[in-house]
Amino acid sequence: MVRVKPFAAVRPPRNLVTEVAAPPYDVLNSVEAKAMATEKSLLHITKPEIDFDPIADEHSQPVYDKAVENFKLWKQRGWLVQDEKEKYYVYAQTMDGRTQYGIVLCAHTDDYATGKIKKHELTRKDKEDDRMVHVRIQNANIEPVFFAFKDNAELNAIVEAKIKEEPEYKFTDENNFTHTFWVIDSGRDIERITGIFTNDIDAFYVADGHHRTAAAARVGAEKRAQNPNHTGNEEYNFFMAVCFPESQLKIIDYNRVVKDLNGLSKEEFLEALSKDFTLDAESKEILKPCGLHNFSMYLDGKWYSLTAKKGTYNDSDPIGVLDVTVLSGLVLDKILGIKDLRTDKRIDFVGGIRGLGELSRRVDSGEMKVAFALYPVSMEQLMNIADSGNIMPPKTTWFEPKLRSGLAIHLLA
Repeated sequence: MVRVKPFAAVRPPRNLVTEVAAPPYDVLNSVEAKAMATEKSLLHITKPEIDFDPIADEHSQPVYDKAVENFKLWKQRGWLVQDEKEKYYVYAQTMDGRTQYGIVLCAHTDDYATGKIKKHELTRKDKEDDRMVHVRIQNANIEPVFFAFKDNAELNAIVEAKIKEEPEYKFTDENNFTHTFWVIDSGRDIERITGIFTNDIDAFYVADGHHRTAAAARVGAEKRAQNPNHTGNEEYNFFMAVCFPESQLKIIDYNRVVKDLNGLSKEEFLEALSKDFTLDAESKEILKPCGLHNFSMYLDGKWYSLTAKKGTYNDSDPIGVLDVTVLSGLVLDKILGIKDLRTDKRIDFVGGIRGLGELSRRVDSGEMKVAFALYPVSMEQLMNIADSGNIMPPKTTWFEPKLRSGLAIHLLA
């Protein structure tokens, strides 16, 4: 079973939350962050390169120093204040009329090492190293990771009772997503939540934040090695996560755009596709994938519906059943010559939150030649892959809304 604990969050006063809270560091580039950041925005801490003119290299020492300086300054000015005791928190996100309720807690780094915190993606060392620097210099988890867990009726009941109370925060962001936040400070509820996770929840599943999770575990291991009196209960052994019941989560599509047809004409490309796919429809209007193994393709001003022929995929294999695997094997590799999705510069990825119109826009602009829309992966598929120890292909899952940064920060000491 997983190990969790409450923590004394550093967070903004109620009247400042909309000024402090910000999108996560990796959804904005530096120019966008500089344009969005107001005086009190957490972006000055998570993307401190924006405080330089011109914008500085985000990996430079002056930028790291500025991050530390700003975090201290925000606390000194009372824009971030630490709770007086350890608590759990409930964080709700509402998008398009659908709400998901997560518990904000601290997970243990040992559970990552032993596989109780399960991943479905590979991480890159350079990105882990970058996140490690930020955790190390701040001695804090400034931004949470996003976990899923299998539904538990008793936890659901605790959350349902809490959300009937007046929230600590409630606001709508620039994307029209609503964020609501409650504080669980009842000793009885805190004890119950800890006990349920300890006794009944056998695993966490990383939904979003693989690099931050890996970085937190590595920083914990560093601090453990530096402490001759290490017990395993020190605060550095824990890192902040928002944990959602899997039934409340919805994965949206993660689509692909490609710069060229690998030397083929349009007619040759369509002929090559016909060997493994049935072209069911052709339209000037947007076509959306209607189910597993059905794809939409935009090429030369038209949308096509492609259905993979039986025998071209393996529904008994947790990886082979994924449409990202089918598309990668039958089209990107076999026809277009794209062997490595992580490094090939001819391909790019577009989160479904941008809509399928973004795919046609990028092709019509001449930047890209062809686009593919995929049917989204299910939570059941994600958990099956994680449980089996398999790894999804790159850029398979997209979760929305993203967790808002600045609602809670966890100090490692």
